[in-house]
Amino acid sequence: MDSISTNFSFSEFTDSETAIKHDIDNSIKHEYVRNNIKELVYHVLQPLRDHLGVPININSGYRCLKLNELVGGKPTSQHVVGQACDFTVDEYEPIEIARLIVELKLPYDQLGVYDSFVHVSVSSRQREQIFYDKSYKGEKL
Repeated sequence: MDSISTNFSFSEFTDSETAIKHDIDNSIKHEYVRNNIKELVYHVLQPLRDHLGVPININSGYRCLKLNELVGGKPTSQHVVGQACDFTVDEYEPIEIARLIVELKLPYDQLGVYDSFVHVSVSSRQREQIFYDKSYKGEKL
């Protein structure tokens, strides 16, 4: 029941060293959160993984409210409802991955470029917002 797709599982979205360190239960309690994660995987992450042919490393997926607060996330963070994840792909810079998401026309609500990872979210409104972390000084799309 943990598997979402060929290459992704729910545990990748709930695993958190911070949650373990602080004894926080970051398990998914609501079906709508599971469904949001599935949408993110089916429409963005699995197609991207299939195109690249290499693993995608989820750094931060689902965050319960307590974990989200602890890591400094906004109370309205899409991570809290399973609509967002932060990830890396070995051998690729974050800007390269962001560019590929746009070029492949993968749906996204927000696409964030950070120095060491990419943030992507999906929602019913798909605003297609691209943003850059304030410390990011590299190339922009």
